[in-house]
Amino acid sequence: MDYTELQVTTNFSFLRGASHPEELVLQAKALGYKEIAITDRNTFAGLVRAHASAKKNGIRIIPACRLDLLDGPGLLAYPTNLKSYSLLSNLLTKGNLRAEKGECHLYKSDVYEHSEDLIFILIPPDKLNESFEF
Repeated sequence: MDYTELQVTTNFSFLRGASHPEELVLQAKALGYKEIAITDRNTFAGLVRAHASAKKNGIRIIPACRLDLLDGPGLLAYPTNLKSYSLLSNLLTKGNLRAEKGECHLYKSDVYEHSEDLIFILIPPDKLNESFEF
């Protein structure tokens, strides 16, 4: 059976991920995965190390990130080409410039402005209200 994990968080997501990108790649290989998506919180920080380890171990890294919005639900964002990777990088820069170091302030309107050729997966909230709304 082929399986691809689409939400892998490294230790570059402070207080969320515990494993180094290299360790995650080695574990993916041990499990027989051909690819995994690195989705650190509001950053691409774990991608470089994951990519370097993946090249050595025959695993494909899907570049992505988790976007935690201040005015909406979280999103997993997957660029589909170089242009969309650049747009996502610009979006992260915009959010980082608005906030103190270690924070990233993003809004739905920012995502809309930078969404061309990106694929999104909505992250369900921890709790739904009585109307099952986010």
